Amino acid sequence: MKVLITGSSGNLGTALAIVCKNKGFKVVGVDKRASNETTHVGEINDEAFINNCMKGVDIVFHTAGLHKPHVATHSIQDFIETNIWGTCVLLESAKNNNVKSFIFSSTTSVYGSVLSPDQNLPSIWIEESTKIESKNIYGLTKLSAEELCRLYSLDKKMKCIVLRNSRFFYEDDDSKFVRDNYDQDNVKVNELLYRRVDIEDAVQAHLNAAFEYKGDEYFDKFIISSTTPFQRDDCKILNLNPKSVMMRLHPNYLKIYKKKGWKLFPRFDRVYDNARARKYLNWEPKYTFAYALECLENGKPFKSALAERVGWIQYHENTFSDMPYPVYEDNIISYASSIHKYETSPM
Repeated sequence: MKVLITGSSGNLGTALAIVCKNKGFKVVGVDKRASNETTHVGEINDEAFINNCMKGVDIVFHTAGLHKPHVATHSIQDFIETNIWGTCVLLESAKNNNVKSFIFSSTTSVYGSVLSPDQNLPSIWIEESTKIESKNIYGLTKLSAEELCRLYSLDKKMKCIVLRNSRFFYEDDDSKFVRDNYDQDNVKVNELLYRRVDIEDAVQAHLNAAFEYKGDEYFDKFIISSTTPFQRDDCKILNLNPKSVMMRLHPNYLKIYKKKGWKLFPRFDRVYDNARARKYLNWEPKYTFAYALECLENGKPFKSALAERVGWIQYHENTFSDMPYPVYEDNIISYASSIHKYETSPM
């Protein structure tokens, strides 16, 4: 089995390459940056380069692209050339080389503005069919790339599966208020409730999309996020008083959090539903909030060994003062200020 992994020097691409090699696959790692997991250094929108890399490939895992951390540092043209044209080049080459499956790593950011309803509204329950209101060039170009995958699947010669990944990175939060007021492990465990997936689970979802997809379609898309303990009806309360919901679902969290000096977020504005991925990809995330609580109670790491191994591969070559990456103020001020305004309980 020969697989091509784009973005093999990035976080998800590195993790995928490690696991695929451990499974005995021949891995072609493609990235513009050199790394231990990258075998071919070049740009994904370079047709000659990609055609050379694609020879004999059975499956493509396309994780490369410009991401949210690049919105403040890269131009709209950069995003279009990388995320849209680069995906088109890969799809065309994959089709011409009789690739069986094309697995595209998209993002829950495609949903855009709908992800953060006002404090006085219910939280939003996010499914694959939830309406989309793009709010930046990152989400827009990822959505466009998803549509390219759908178009290339129409001739039914190549299966194209889109995975809308929630957060799996372990760098500090992009909100200064969150960085200043929450332990970063506290942030990650809170996020497992509604908007995070461990990178090991994300990798497994990609492998299952390639090898265990149970649907009949040549194109499909899935939300990849840790299984939430919340139900749709909980959205009526989660954006105002999540503590009451947590005391019903996980009352032991309070003692564990208190011991660590941690606190729950005062609001959860969205909940990602992974039900279709669990059903059609035969996928069951291991690293859930309940698992994390058990680990914390027993003094064990709540992250996977793969997450610890990959760590944080920075999106930029340079570092930034007091922030993981520069962010436009209007991208973070609404949610961060609402946390500050409504935080009345330490738990």
